[in-house]
Amino acid sequence: MIQRILIVLLFLGCSLSASASYILIPMDAEGQKEHLKAYGITYWTLEKNQKVKWLLNYRGGSFLLPDAEEIRKECQIRGVSFEILSDSKTEQILLEISSPSQNMEAVVLEKAPRIAVYSPKGNQPWDDAVTMVLTYAEIPYTVVYDEEVLSDQLLLYDWLHVHHEDFTGQYGKFYRAYRAAPWYIEEKRKAEMLANKLGYDKVSEEKRDVALKIRDYVIGGGFMFAMCSATDSFDIALAAEGVDICEPMFDGDPSEPGYQSKIDYNKTFAFKEFILERSPMVYEYSSIDMTRKRRIPKETDYFSLMDYSAKWDPIPCMLVQNHTALVKGFMGQTTSYDPNTVKANVLVMGENKTNGEARYIHGIKGKGFFTFYGGHDPEDYQHRVGDAKTELALHPNSPGYRLILNNVLFPAAKKKKQKT
Repeated sequence: MIQRILIVLLFLGCSLSASASYILIPMDAEGQKEHLKAYGITYWTLEKNQKVKWLLNYRGGSFLLPDAEEIRKECQIRGVSFEILSDSKTEQILLEISSPSQNMEAVVLEKAPRIAVYSPKGNQPWDDAVTMVLTYAEIPYTVVYDEEVLSDQLLLYDWLHVHHEDFTGQYGKFYRAYRAAPWYIEEKRKAEMLANKLGYDKVSEEKRDVALKIRDYVIGGGFMFAMCSATDSFDIALAAEGVDICEPMFDGDPSEPGYQSKIDYNKTFAFKEFILERSPMVYEYSSIDMTRKRRIPKETDYFSLMDYSAKWDPIPCMLVQNHTALVKGFMGQTTSYDPNTVKANVLVMGENKTNGEARYIHGIKGKGFFTFYGGHDPEDYQHRVGDAKTELALHPNSPGYRLILNNVLFPAAKKKKQKT
């Protein structure tokens, strides 16, 4: 009798194991306690040469993984919520998603993208949101800087994040407030040494060529993600190619007379018709940024994400996946973009309607893609030089940080042609 019972239990165990064929990582507000680490689990699964389905607009953009004991254990170790699905339940969900009446889609993620972060080597006087969230999510990346970029090493990577860089050669426009600060003096000295080592007389000329290499990387099929001042200063450097826009305290000689009229907006990725800020005493690059025009209390500073067709426009739909359509605002040197300076072919995926500003934009350049995200740190409203870094363990479900990680997984997807 006991032997029969054991046989029956063994049979039932095998049946349950056979019927549990998939792992669902829910990404809605109620179902997930570690949204950011969930992206790391998805990336880790791709690294194991397993395909993943990204269920756009289904429970906050959930992930469907093959069932395996090692994946379950990894979810438990990292604290990521997951559900075990039978074949029949999975088929039911995919059938619902495929219905023409549902604004949902199942996008296949095929391969873990190789990630590069463009950032100065060594310690920084402020932190970078992308490197923090990649580290928290346990997604591996390689740090590259000017030497690697100029020697065409970007070709080794699928996705590039650009740290809060100043591609105009004006050292972040920190001159007025920090020109006597030891860290500013040291950063300027190191930048000049590197430029000279690479064969340039001016930092501005070296940074221009770095920007041109990044441009070529994107045109050739790369994915570029930039935040804060790396967005507008990058486009300004492209538009000012061959034009000296730097004052003497930055490059040792006067700027070119009438340089505003020589700016070529056709060379930029995202922005048009902007006016450069000439004064070195003003902490601003141009009229692109709306930081000084903002009149929004912190308590009501939110931006809303656009709604896209998952079936017809899966690319922007992937990039706005979230468990909320309303994201807390946050500031930076470049906080947001004046919509009048955004090119017509660039998608505004997140906007603050109260202030009429674009916060999160995306576009196509050649065979590649770029995303620009205004602000410095999604969980530090007004981050300043010298402030302590954000502890992401206190913000495991941050909607603002989720937008960064959407971009990290984006290159892993099989792409469909965008209709919008």
